[in-house]
Amino acid sequence: MASNAAAAPFWRAAGMTYITYSNLCANMVRQCLKEPYRSEALTREKVHFSVSKFVNGTPEKPTIRSDASE
Repeated sequence: MASNAAAAPFWRAAGMTYITYSNLCANMVRQCLKEPYRSEALTREKVHFSVSKFVNGTPEKPTIRSDASE
């Protein structure tokens, strides 16, 4: 298979990673939805995770974090 720039995906040619491209497309789709589907999709967009620091090989109490794109 020949390797040339024309065969590269357009998101790569634009200098994006696939994750960046995927997030951009997902945001566009969410904005195009009508209510109540839009607000429902926006609530699912939020990410919650816990962070634990390790001191001397043992984890400390985890803290709950939220990464919302608001």
